[in-house]
Amino acid sequence: MISIAEKNIRDILSTAIQYSEAQKAVVVFDERCALAISLTEAYRRCLPKAKIICFEKVASEAVLAALASLAPSDLAVLIQSTNFRLDAFRIRVELFNRGIKVIEHPHLSSMRGDLQTQYYMESLAYDASYYRGVGRALKSRLDRARLAAVDSGEERLLFESGFEPAKLNAGDYSDMKNIGGQFPIGEVFTEAKDLESVNGSIRIFAFGDTSFQVRKPKKPILLKVVKGRVVEVADSDPEFDRVLENIRADEGEVWLRELGFGLNRAFTEEKIVSDVGTYERMCGVHLSLGAKHAIYKKPHFKRKEAKHHVDVFVQTKSVRLDEDLVYQNGAWQI
Repeated sequence: MISIAEKNIRDILSTAIQYSEAQKAVVVFDERCALAISLTEAYRRCLPKAKIICFEKVASEAVLAALASLAPSDLAVLIQSTNFRLDAFRIRVELFNRGIKVIEHPHLSSMRGDLQTQYYMESLAYDASYYRGVGRALKSRLDRARLAAVDSGEERLLFESGFEPAKLNAGDYSDMKNIGGQFPIGEVFTEAKDLESVNGSIRIFAFGDTSFQVRKPKKPILLKVVKGRVVEVADSDPEFDRVLENIRADEGEVWLRELGFGLNRAFTEEKIVSDVGTYERMCGVHLSLGAKHAIYKKPHFKRKEAKHHVDVFVQTKSVRLDEDLVYQNGAWQI
């Protein structure tokens, strides 16, 4: 697994991040889980001149000093079993503000067992032609689409108002201010311009539970959506019922917001990892429930009152944008 990670990380460094040996690098890691330790070893092999710091064995001032030594275009790698806490210092935001490249691997302790470790290491593979080609094509197609239909077989969910400008996470930072972000990568996401234009039914095969872990119920859950709100659920799971209860308690109703197209072929309906933020890159469709979405602002949602953003993963037979079939048989057709 370390050898797989080493190969994939070399591709990320050279192609996505465009790191060169002329640039400095600092790797900050912890030893709280096996995956973090294995990833750190892979980075040691790829970055032999980097300064490598164990977060748990030094004072926070030493970590901050090491990061402060970096200049614009240098590289910081953050390998975290959960998330590093440095008082009010927001590590990635502060580093980006200084023009430093960042690779972040958070929540690694959520990946449990050999299979999830394998899926995670494989998900770091960077196929630039696939991610950039399919990613850009999907973004372009979403940006001009008037209609989307997501089909679960007997159920179909319709988006009929066009979409907000899609965001692309494909390891191409040529037109972006910041270089890097959270890895693994692979996603194009948007939401309907008019949330009330979303209607129909859909089945989900997994969801983010109340502990922010991916949960797969025994049977796919049916959601009925009317005017952008989940109004009925069938074949539910007690934990999913708790998710909906929490949203309704805080927000009154359950809005459907994000439409996400995951690109990462290492994750499928069968190949699942427990961390929601990692698994949302899976090759297929995910949606978000709850009024919260930091990227897209809607006038009728007050930021302080929008508290929930819960990812749910769609059992997807096909996706159409206008008349074009763009997803079928577990792969993007674009």
